[in-house]
Amino acid sequence: MDIFGFIKGELLEIIEFNDDSRDTLSWRFPDEDKAIKNGAQLIVRESQAAQFVYLGQFGECFGPGKHSLVTENIPILTKLKGWKYGFQSPFKADVYYVTTRLFTGNKWGTANPIMMRDQDFGIVRLRSFGTFDFRIVDPSIFLKEVAGTDHHFRLDEFADTMRSRIVSVFSDALASCGVPALEIAARYTELGDALLPLINPQVTVKYGIEITSFIVENVSVPPEVEAAIDKRSSMGAIGNLNDYVKFQMAESMTKGGGADGGGSPAAAAGQMAMGFGMAQEMMKSMQAQPPPLPAGAAATVPEIPELLSPAQVAEILGVSEADVISSINAGDLKGKKIGASHRITRAALDTFLAE
Repeated sequence: MDIFGFIKGELLEIIEFNDDSRDTLSWRFPDEDKAIKNGAQLIVRESQAAQFVYLGQFGECFGPGKHSLVTENIPILTKLKGWKYGFQSPFKADVYYVTTRLFTGNKWGTANPIMMRDQDFGIVRLRSFGTFDFRIVDPSIFLKEVAGTDHHFRLDEFADTMRSRIVSVFSDALASCGVPALEIAARYTELGDALLPLINPQVTVKYGIEITSFIVENVSVPPEVEAAIDKRSSMGAIGNLNDYVKFQMAESMTKGGGADGGGSPAAAAGQMAMGFGMAQEMMKSMQAQPPPLPAGAAATVPEIPELLSPAQVAEILGVSEADVISSINAGDLKGKKIGASHRITRAALDTFLAE
């Protein structure tokens, strides 16, 4: 082999990347320290871009097609000094192939809770996760800020590198959107669409990528907040507590005296009525009985004055003053209204208690 044949064998004439994988983001053409022949063929397939880099500086970026690498097509590299022999001058440069297709179903999640101000809970900590789709739109920025000089940058490396950055942008967007925590679950799709205009300008300028779809699958609050929400929901489901207690009592008595207990429906109804009567008597006795005396204290009967105020009557009966006023207004308890105040005689109180 003559000297010209040897030199030509050390030159690259065809540059291409046959990508049969689904996880390659960028790939550096292995030049094996060979120079690129001036006039060599560069083949760029669909969903690919070829980025030239010379001495750390980004040169031309070629899209899909077949390109002849001549000085007219690569003006940034025309100052390279090549071989001065009887063929066209070669040049030396790194060629990175970048995949520009859409990468779907990439997972994201908050490693730490997001602190945000909520109108229902005040300051609350939220965790969230979901998926996003993206594509590379600026190969030079992507290579500079994300892939670096990695000869084969894959999707799993991107996930490790970008997950925290995506979550940081999401956290800022979520904190500024003002959506209440209780409404986020019903607005996942709306929230993801609303966050895209906030996220994309940042990731495009910083990392050279575009997020085409951002899906929020779950936003959760701390366990103690979940427990409080569950209690609040339970109370809302119960409704009127007094009616609920009566229903529970009636249900238990029906089970005890009905078919399961061997009694007739009439007996069950009688037991239920008896239970209500006993409950009412117990409530009256509890209200009428004075509080227990301390050990060793002598029992004394308080002297009731002839003319009482509603507060004094409430203390004697063990009820609230509002209940006494209601009984007076209903006519159950006889009293006189003097100006804005009510007065009850001792005889009227005795009559009320005797009924």
